[in-house]
Amino acid sequence: MQNSVKRESIDLSALPDLVVVMLGFRVRRWRGVLSILRIGRGLSAIRQNRPDGLLHDEQCFYSLTHVGIRQYWRDYESLERFTRSEPHATWWRDFLRDSGGAGFWHEAYRMSGGMEGVYVDMPAPIGFSQFAPPRDPRGPFLSARARIEAGGAPA
Repeated sequence: MQNSVKRESIDLSALPDLVVVMLGFRVRRWRGVLSILRIGRGLSAIRQNRPDGLLHDEQCFYSLTHVGIRQYWRDYESLERFTRSEPHATWWRDFLRDSGGAGFWHEAYRMSGGMEGVYVDMPAPIGFSQFAPPRDPRGPFLSARARIEAGGAPA
């Protein structure tokens, strides 16, 4: 009897520097709905004007109050260039001043090694923060690059 399930795999050998980023937004207060709608408009603009190095992105739905995105970047440099450019840099700075009733998290996984995560105003632990001890993202661990290159090593 022949198996009727189509099974495939993929060849990532041409993408040795691939980075996968998981992002999530969670409503903590009613005001957070407006924050997530604003973020959604920004993400639509990113899809329409894809930054150099963003290979693909797709939306994820965790619950009625928790949505996310998975992004695939050609390399860490492309991701970093995007996060330091407009409008992302302004959005991030403003969000850190006032999260607007929403929580945010991201985790990055680098094919060449290293993982990192950051969690802002999340109502409960998620992802790595479910099982790994917290670390203050300041000083030597302020940037995602420093966190991912440390590979989770303590300060």
